[in-house]
Amino acid sequence: MIAFVSGPVAALALTTAVIEVGGIGMAVQCTPNTLAGLRIGRQARLATSLVVREDSLTLYGFADDDERQVFELLQTASGVGPRLAQAMLATHTPDALRIAVATGDEKALTAVSGIGKKGAQKLLLELKDRLGEPVAQIGRQGIGTAATSSWRDQLQAALIGLGYATREADEAVTAVAPQAEAALAEGGQAPVPQLLRAALQTLNRAR
Repeated sequence: MIAFVSGPVAALALTTAVIEVGGIGMAVQCTPNTLAGLRIGRQARLATSLVVREDSLTLYGFADDDERQVFELLQTASGVGPRLAQAMLATHTPDALRIAVATGDEKALTAVSGIGKKGAQKLLLELKDRLGEPVAQIGRQGIGTAATSSWRDQLQAALIGLGYATREADEAVTAVAPQAEAALAEGGQAPVPQLLRAALQTLNRAR
């Protein structure tokens, strides 16, 4: 198993970072939150989890070991593959997921793209006692903070990390703000991955 990769960031894309390790570019699948903390040319260290399939080897990268551990634990639930587990971590922090499961918060899980009401109920049952206690002292308001309270900052950081100028990032964030506000008004979470895709489409049209 590849436990981590460390080296300069060679390239960044919508869902992938390329880390140069010993002269080899390692493509690592990351959440928008993780990508937002990376900069091309700068050193990075990502905890990783290698997913082996008959026709592929996919390396998933995380900001720290705790996030990787939760990624792997989520996949012990039936119906949860690496993509859905990553989507859950793109929407919620590890501790927010722990709190959601501990408190039976269906709404927090249905905020994740691909999880419906029945799926959330099933996950709450299967993940109970598997994720453990929150690592940090997070109150009830901590649920979903990765996708709500600072979605603008995360989105802007991700766009700048992908090479866009601050002005371009600001304009793109403003353009997709109605989508985020609509989701929040309905009592959901700001869907950062979808907002990032929409922002990139806006930037591509402007060029």
